[in-house]
This record gives sequence, C-alpha cells and structure tokens, in this order.
Amino acid sequence: MTQDELKKAVGWAALEYVQPGTIVGVGTGSTAAHFIDALGTIKHQIDGAVSSSDASTAKLKALGIAVYDLNEVDSLGIYVDGADEINGNMQMIKGGGAALTREKIIASVAKTFVCIADASKQVAILGRFPLPVEVIPMARSSVARELVKLGGRPEYRQNVVTDNGNVILDVHGLEIIDPVALEDAINALAGVVTVGLFARRGADIALIGGADGVKTIKK
Repeated sequence: MTQDELKKAVGWAALEYVQPGTIVGVGTGSTAAHFIDALGTIKHQIDGAVSSSDASTAKLKALGIAVYDLNEVDSLGIYVDGADEINGNMQMIKGGGAALTREKIIASVAKTFVCIADASKQVAILGRFPLPVEVIPMARSSVARELVKLGGRPEYRQNVVTDNGNVILDVHGLEIIDPVALEDAINALAGVVTVGLFARRGADIALIGGADGVKTIKK
C-alpha cells in the first residue's frame, strides 16, 4: 500500500470510535482529511464537528457537516487527528500543518484523543521531525535565541502565517528524551503561543497503518 492508502485506511478505521448523536473533534492535515471524507458518509448520524483549522472547517462544510465553535460545546467525546511523530508512550510531535495551537486546545477538551497515522510516524525518540513552535511575530528572534539555548536549531517557516495570525519556528536537531520537561520549558518562553509537543496530553488510542493493516494501540 502507498503512504496515502495507509492514511486513508486509518482515517476510515477511526469511524469505529465515533458515537452517533455527538459532536466530533476533527484535526488537520492529509490523514485527517481522509477521516473527514469518512465522516461525511455518516454525517446524518452525528450532530456536527469542532475543527482545528480553517482548511478542515472548509472541507467539513463542503460535505454538509455542521461546524461549531468550541465555545459553543460543553463537552467533546472524541478528537481524531494525525501526528508527525508518535512514540511508544503515545506522546507526539504535531504542527507540520501549522495548526498546533487549535489542535492542542481541542485535544485538551476531548475525553478521548484518537491519533491516526501511518507506520512511518512511529519513533523510539521524538525529534527526527522538526519541532514546530507557534510564536507571536514580534518575539520570533528572542524565542529563537532561547530555543538555541535548549539545544535546538530553530528555522523560521517562511511564508506561513497560522490561522491565529502568528508565525512558526521549526526546531531541528533535538533528541527529546524528556518530552514533558521540554514541552513545559518551551511553553514557558515569553512570546510562545504553544509548542507542537503533545506530551502532557498524548493520544489515548493510536490507529497505525502498516503493511499488515491497521494496528490499534491503547494507552
């Protein structure tokens, strides 16, 4: 199977965790896009969705799925999203699609976080994929200097503005042995909106697509 076929397989497998009559948290990216396609086939069974990006919102609405602001929702049973990397402790790097802040907010509210990914995203130690950090524009250089002190090589993601109006620094060269500690340290930097480390709030369930089909991993 191609990588896209693996992404499609896990996106559709996630439908198993969607409960009728609920509002579904939906992520961003190519794998999440397959889940949105799958969700469209049961749109009359759900009450709608909360979306983590303008792009996902547009796709959901195009399929006739109602999209709610998170402020309108009292609770969220499930959030389904991809990952750029995921380790054995269900901790992730996310933010390749620049939607990390909204993704982290929705994940924090959802009772169950289902990560959908192909097997290439599984790693023993996080950090092979550059770690995205969303930053207030005026703090870009000052935050970058602090990220160097933490052992990284930050690069400004050119021509990218997040849905929140901010910029992204991608931090290369990290071997993230203690994801929780690094998440806390970067989030504490003045000017950082959030870091794409999902360590304190990792996935509860991972659906991993590989040559042998979709493997389910539970926390």
